[in-house]
Amino acid sequence: MKITGIMINYYFICKRKLWYFSKDINMEHNSELVEMGKLIDENSYDREKKSILIDEMINIDFLKDWKIIHEVKKSRKLDEAGKWQLKYYIWILRSKGVDIEKGILDYPLLRKREEIFLDENEERELLEVIGNVKYILGMNLPPGVINKAFCKKCAYYELCYI
Repeated sequence: MKITGIMINYYFICKRKLWYFSKDINMEHNSELVEMGKLIDENSYDREKKSILIDEMINIDFLKDWKIIHEVKKSRKLDEAGKWQLKYYIWILRSKGVDIEKGILDYPLLRKREEIFLDENEERELLEVIGNVKYILGMNLPPGVINKAFCKKCAYYELCYI
């Protein structure tokens, strides 16, 4: 079972969204916010080689000298999810023998960046998260609705509330 970076991201945002996504129920093609994020990604960091897909599991926004991974986000609202997605990328590449020093979360609209590291304690926590993701993917029904403020802007809103 392949666990993708976006699955790790969704795990921290909404387990129900993760479940729908894992069942190929994809609502994001209708989302203006997702389109905006894609435009920001496409129009930022033009000089970099972007969208590096590895084993159909992780899609790295861009790399520097195979030492630093960059992930581009439009805002810091769901910051924790982005941090763990980047830590997952670091973990995957290290497990393949690539000596990744760190990750950087880039927020081009905010003109900010944040360095992300993966230590041994976080690696143990990440392994637990991966186990939890696998459990959710194996569920017959989606987890319950979380009813957070950001749900109103979610591409999956109609599946949860209508």
